[in-house]
Amino acid sequence: MSTMTQLVIVTTHGCTNIPQTSKRLSFSFHIDGQKLTSVVTARRDIIRIINRRKSCLSVICSTAKPSPSTEISSSARIRSEVLTPFRSVRMFFYIAFIAQASLGGLIATTQLIGALANPSRADAVVDIAKGLGIDIGAAALFAFLYYRENKIKNAQMAKLSREENLSNLKLRVDEKKIITVGEFRGLARLVILAGPSSFINEAFKLSETFTEQLIERGVLVVPFSTDGNELNFEFDESEDLKQFTNKRRRLWQLIPVLTPDWSEWLDEQKKLANVSPESPVYLSLRLDGRVRGSGVGYPPWNAFVAQLPPVKGMWSGLLDGMDGRVL
Repeated sequence: MSTMTQLVIVTTHGCTNIPQTSKRLSFSFHIDGQKLTSVVTARRDIIRIINRRKSCLSVICSTAKPSPSTEISSSARIRSEVLTPFRSVRMFFYIAFIAQASLGGLIATTQLIGALANPSRADAVVDIAKGLGIDIGAAALFAFLYYRENKIKNAQMAKLSREENLSNLKLRVDEKKIITVGEFRGLARLVILAGPSSFINEAFKLSETFTEQLIERGVLVVPFSTDGNELNFEFDESEDLKQFTNKRRRLWQLIPVLTPDWSEWLDEQKKLANVSPESPVYLSLRLDGRVRGSGVGYPPWNAFVAQLPPVKGMWSGLLDGMDGRVL
């Protein structure tokens, strides 16, 4: 979030100095020790939200400019350097070779002009022209290599930046605990489901057979209903299946918090993947938080069980890299 330009304290007893403005306003609710941030566009939106949240201790409002989604974070730049440590060296040498070839071409051009103007040096014209052609070709080649390397670098950093944005999205684990997606790194493989409630309910039923295997592999599901309908998962409450039911609840316990942020992130991913905004999709993450796979429709629970190693036991450390390739 960019630097705040105005600070206003709002309590349940009323609002003070709320500006009549059409700018986007960023504010934070402090409820039972939890901080929830949201964005509104007018004074009436603030008052409406405060009327809903009668139990809030305080609300801090501030006018702020939203951060552009295309901005590359510093952590994404650092991760890019770690993943490709020699890229900067290659790009430096490409620039050096381009400069050297350009300088050689400039010298050859002046020599060629002098040779053409002097009949006594006519025999050297062919050799000078060959050298000039080599210099031009070398400059063009290294310019192309630099352009390609820079394009790959920008694409990688944009992807890592989107993953960082994903890691900052919040999830509710239980009534008292809200954490970010990034805090699951090294602990769980998240599978994000986004679609109508009917799609998510069907995916819930399809996962029943693979529940125990998915839990063993550290898979946790993040269901996100795009139609706004409440999800009502039906669990078997019989005493005989109590242990299995607990695993089912654990598999589907995560709830997205601040749904507008989730919607914005998912819409951006669909746009980049040329997927219709209405299409139900899934997104699976590796243990390190990077995207492992994605697709339209129901997630392949059977493929997850077949491809992912358990997170505990003798194979847990050895096979951590077997999450699959990064998309």
